[in-house]
Amino acid sequence: MGKITGLGGAFLKAKDPQALYAWYEQHLGIRRAEYGSFSFPKEDVSGDTVLAFFPEDAESFGRGAKTARLNFRVDDLDGILDAMIAAGVEVDPKRDDYGFGKFGWFTDPEGNRVELWEPAAEEK
Repeated sequence: MGKITGLGGAFLKAKDPQALYAWYEQHLGIRRAEYGSFSFPKEDVSGDTVLAFFPEDAESFGRGAKTARLNFRVDDLDGILDAMIAAGVEVDPKRDDYGFGKFGWFTDPEGNRVELWEPAAEEK
């Protein structure tokens, strides 16, 4: 039998996909691939990808009935979130620091709560 070799992607519905792509490009500096979606080539990925399940009443997904949350691995959590604050993005003032890394959150224009993770030095 074959085996799973990784997560192939995260897919979210959006009211205005093109505007949401542009917003993520502006605030996170990620660029779309030729075919129009964001892509993170394996030579650019700096660590493992996680798939986790949460209870339906988990508050970490933000307001409303959201059923998905994105988590991006970053190399400068404070720098990215501070730039987003300066640009008027809704950023959660709370930032957590665990032994395996630092976490922060923002809300995108469609109300999705997005988590940023800066792995600890030994995790990078």
